[in-house]
Amino acid sequence: MTAIELNAMNTELWQSIGAIADSEPLMKRLTQFAKKLVKEKNDPTLMTEEEFFAKIERAEKQQGKSFASVDELDKYIRSL
Repeated sequence: MTAIELNAMNTELWQSIGAIADSEPLMKRLTQFAKKLVKEKNDPTLMTEEEFFAKIERAEKQQGKSFASVDELDKYIRSL
């Protein structure tokens, strides 16, 4: 995204917030939605579809492995 596009998006966002700022119910909804977005951004388990399939392809190329627990398997998958 270019700086001009980013600036336009920021302007549009602030204009939209200004338009609903006098409505307490809408501001509450906006705040809740913003909190959900922050959680998504900080979620280290989120990955794109391409990243997911790339991990599967790398795993398929390796020899078979066995794990003593689900936690062990989870640690291994995250390390790929």
